[in-house]
Amino acid sequence: MLKTLIIGSRASKLALAQANLVRDLLKERYPLLNIEIKTITTIGDKILDVSLDKIGDKGLFTKEIEETLLAGEIDLAVHSMKDLPVEIIAGLKIAAVTQREDLRDILVSKEGYNIKSLPKKSKVGTSSLRRRAQLLQLRPDLNIVDLRGNLDTRIRKLNDGLYDAIVLAFAGVRRLGLKLSMSVIPLEEVLPQAAQGALGIEIRQGRTDLEEMVKILDDMSTHLCIDAERSVLSGLGAGCHAPVGVYAQIEGDRIVINAGVFSLDGKVVVKDRIVGDNKSGQSLGMALANKLLISGAKQILDRIG
Repeated sequence: MLKTLIIGSRASKLALAQANLVRDLLKERYPLLNIEIKTITTIGDKILDVSLDKIGDKGLFTKEIEETLLAGEIDLAVHSMKDLPVEIIAGLKIAAVTQREDLRDILVSKEGYNIKSLPKKSKVGTSSLRRRAQLLQLRPDLNIVDLRGNLDTRIRKLNDGLYDAIVLAFAGVRRLGLKLSMSVIPLEEVLPQAAQGALGIEIRQGRTDLEEMVKILDDMSTHLCIDAERSVLSGLGAGCHAPVGVYAQIEGDRIVINAGVFSLDGKVVVKDRIVGDNKSGQSLGMALANKLLISGAKQILDRIG
């Protein structure tokens, strides 16, 4: 019986809150288990003066953690699933996906603006090409400016007056219990990033003891939705930071997947949806990706490179 479990996590306040959430859930079930958290710095944490799309797209916030996991220095890793590349590194597997937090984005400003009420030419901060493209689709007059750093840093820059508003994932704000002047952006206006709001528990292949232990953390509906969303990215050949929005919802025994691909200036948009059996989410996601590619998404993604 395992006596000590080591969880690997990024060192940001949000990442540690997420790792502690997983630790607390496991401690409820296994009170005698000693659980430690080991912090690991990723390349995405080190390079803060370059936009994410310029650094690269493969595991900016996960690669070093996965290498530590493969080396056996940690037993499991806790990731924001939206940061995890669709191709899992050989020797590793996602053993559980936690119940999803709110998957929507939020607009944060001192004045409590929403997208429609933002003054013309407002300076809006985001590091996401997906958000940039969709904001410009809705409001071509906005000045979208790159914004890097952890959640605290982004909010501080807003409070210092460097931006009129910033866009964040609602899930992170909720997990940290932050009280902000914000407007929740409807899914009809801005599609979220694939797997936004869900945490993934990654282990080494063959660790059946750990797989059995963490299965209590797995939320089946969330897992089905996340697999479907990530299959859309896979079918598009797009990475985590591409201007692609997608979300899946379980409705009874059906799954509904909505997705869109956007040109960086927001002027060209290809959207579609697909509905089918909820156990066929991955194949439906691939089929939806193919529909999008045929409808013009390929040309958009090719231009971005």
